[in-house]
Amino acid sequence: MNLRQIEVFRATMLTGSTADAARLLHVSQPGISRMIGHIELQLGFRLFERGKGRLKPTPEAHALYAEVEHVYRGVRRIDERARALKSGGGLTLRVLASPSTLLEIVPGAVASLSADYPDSLIYLESQLVRDMVRLLSTGEADVGISNLPIDHPMLVSEPVGSWSLACVFQRGHRFEQETSVSIGEIVKERLIAFSPDTPQGRLVAEHYPRAIGTGPRRIEVRSGQVACALVEAGAGVAVVDNLTARAWRQDQLLFRPIKRSPRTLVYRVRNPGFPSSVLEQELVDRVRQGFGDLEKKDSR
Repeated sequence: MNLRQIEVFRATMLTGSTADAARLLHVSQPGISRMIGHIELQLGFRLFERGKGRLKPTPEAHALYAEVEHVYRGVRRIDERARALKSGGGLTLRVLASPSTLLEIVPGAVASLSADYPDSLIYLESQLVRDMVRLLSTGEADVGISNLPIDHPMLVSEPVGSWSLACVFQRGHRFEQETSVSIGEIVKERLIAFSPDTPQGRLVAEHYPRAIGTGPRRIEVRSGQVACALVEAGAGVAVVDNLTARAWRQDQLLFRPIKRSPRTLVYRVRNPGFPSSVLEQELVDRVRQGFGDLEKKDSR
């Protein structure tokens, strides 16, 4: 029996007549009668006894109907599963992100996504670029949010936001009276800065080559959180990315944007060999929105 024959047989079993089965399926009654006759001929046994406008199922029909209902329950489960997948339910999403994006933007996106898709499972990891490339290229992760461009033959990138530089200092510092500070003023202070081989350190060295190294002896770090902790401990002022500066909400610390600081793009990175899910696209849209909201705040 093909699917159409099964559908006709089931409708006839449910309604008890070819006329009612025809109305249920929105087809003609003679067509249903011909189909039932063809099914019986094909199977080699009778399915119904005819009489007084009604059809009485045979024992063989009841046995066959039990199997048909089992199939229909499976079809309903498939349909329900397809609907859930369309809306992201029941999916698993593996997300990698650069450390600074994990302080506010990505967690905010994941939190709202998880609330809207409670049946989904989201894995979130902090990864450096080299490990992000390895995991995405082998399909061990679905998407990366990277604060550096990634050039790899198996991966594609697209911008989702940007970050800039900020100066973090203790409350009561002279910078508190300013709306922004220059790199020239910053290097007059005891400076805590990123190492030159970090994204933030490279950005400073590229755009302020004359200023760096002219100030007092400084402390070098590889983490914006460590830099902020040192500022809080009284070690000096720090140049960090504005993502870290905003996320470090301590009563003792304030931050100001650095004048003429360039903006550096943040990328969504993925392997085109593995199609994106609804859940992944939703996450990326929310990350993009988070960066958009941040830029609006910075422009006020």
